[in-house]
Amino acid sequence: MRIVVKVGTSTIAHPTGRLNIRHVDQLVRVMADLKNAGHELILVSSGAIGMGVGKLNLKTRPDDIPSKQAAAAVGQCELMYTYDKLFGSYNHTVGQMLITSEDIEDENRRTNFENTMNRLLELGAIPVINENDTTSTSEIRVGDNDTLGAIVAKATGADILILLSDIDGLYDDNPSVNPDAVLIRQVDEITEEITAMAGGAGSEFGTGGMATKIAAARMVTEIGCDMVIINGNNPERMYDAIEGTVLGTRFSGCK
Repeated sequence: MRIVVKVGTSTIAHPTGRLNIRHVDQLVRVMADLKNAGHELILVSSGAIGMGVGKLNLKTRPDDIPSKQAAAAVGQCELMYTYDKLFGSYNHTVGQMLITSEDIEDENRRTNFENTMNRLLELGAIPVINENDTTSTSEIRVGDNDTLGAIVAKATGADILILLSDIDGLYDDNPSVNPDAVLIRQVDEITEEITAMAGGAGSEFGTGGMATKIAAARMVTEIGCDMVIINGNNPERMYDAIEGTVLGTRFSGCK
């Protein structure tokens, strides 16, 4: 099985922007075990700007582009050092790929991106992909890393896209406001009603929200790829996602 895992800033970093050591340890351990089981894995990782904010001791995420780029430059080093060290302890090799929206929109550049990514998989490496926040000036995002995860899943013909989030899945109402909100376990069709359930803003140090996750689901399910949203507080739930157990919200790909 070819698996794309997208991890959000809120999963790998504390609200301070500092690395959440426990979550990252668990994430890498589970992914390494899935790789040992014969699966191909691609990690789309947010967190460069958020972790840079923490390492630079900034009080809040900056609003201006140069400061975001500076934070990303510092934070990306921290991210890749961490992934290289932890995956290396399980004898797995990672390869960093930083892209911009132009790498997706331009046909030749997109082909080069896809070829490199597929070659890394053939060589047994785990591609770690993020937007090149240090050079991108178009709002520092392809859209966000939910969208990037969907783009990667489509480009590689993935079987499943797993989004690790700070929420259990899609609810019929905002669970932080309505304690009676019901978690939607299974979505076989993305209707207007499903789309309307999605909210907007993400966490303080992140950029995503449920609306971007619905858009990502629409992108991948139309090519037959499943998408699952699970809470990143427990990365071991990825085992259940691979085995077909619904713990968060599963969007079924069109077969």
